[in-house]
Amino acid sequence: MDTMRDRFIAITSQLLAEEPRLAVVLADISADGFAPARRAHPDRVINVGIREQLLIGAGAGMALTGMRPIVHTFASFLVERPFEQVKLDFGHQGVGGILVSAGGSYDWPAGGFTHMAPGDVALLDTLEGWTVHVPGHPDEAEALLREAVDGDDRVYVRLSLQANRQARPVGRSAASTGSTGATRFSVVREGRGGTVVAVGPMLDNVLAATEGLDVNVLYATTVRPFDGAGLRRAAGAGPGADVVIVEPYLAGTSTAAANEALMELPHRVLGLGVGRAELRRYGQMEEHLRAHGLDARGLRERITGFLPA
Repeated sequence: MDTMRDRFIAITSQLLAEEPRLAVVLADISADGFAPARRAHPDRVINVGIREQLLIGAGAGMALTGMRPIVHTFASFLVERPFEQVKLDFGHQGVGGILVSAGGSYDWPAGGFTHMAPGDVALLDTLEGWTVHVPGHPDEAEALLREAVDGDDRVYVRLSLQANRQARPVGRSAASTGSTGATRFSVVREGRGGTVVAVGPMLDNVLAATEGLDVNVLYATTVRPFDGAGLRRAAGAGPGADVVIVEPYLAGTSTAAANEALMELPHRVLGLGVGRAELRRYGQMEEHLRAHGLDARGLRERITGFLPA
């Protein structure tokens, strides 16, 4: 299976030939992959070098002219380092664009903490009007990217090397399964003993962790806007609700959104994800999953310890 980043490069290169207003702005990351597209569209594939503030500013400037920019680099350099430009150049100026990250929370541990971004979604949460997609499979990344290209809003697509074995319908393609849009959480497993929301590449580990448990499992690839109605439908059948949200970034990022969705119902919410402590022996991605309790064994211990027996 190709990676989400591989698919992103291939599909975006194809879309550049089909969509005359589409542009790609890079900061060296993935420049080799986009080399053929840059030769074909030298005025719409721009590499600004390792200048992340300029990366965001150039993308927003293109949006002001009516273009649809895709701005791409590692998550830590796309959201964290140029955050002021994201806030002002896109948000304050009221223009749309697509930020596509790579690297996730710890996809390349050898790069050190400078290349890790567990707080990216939480940081974007401080801004108005961002749609946030967290695909769990390359096919899902492609579907969500194509949907984003068709719009004019502000979209963040968070790519990762971690992926589920099976792709699921997302965005508009989910309409055939009864979804009303990209923000709908899909029901993967039904139960009566609580609700577990698996975000993006966390689904396989959540399914393994909840095997044999009488719980609902919801799958989310779009976390902003948060599907409060979908969560209420799944969790609100009884007199109270117990909800666990498993996210591949900072633990608790969506806890406030879940609490707001369930405010009229007695409830408890447990947010699982990447801890705040910096792990300085960088190791491998699988070791980070275990260290943060996001492998199947760690998740089962924490889920069963929280949900009623």
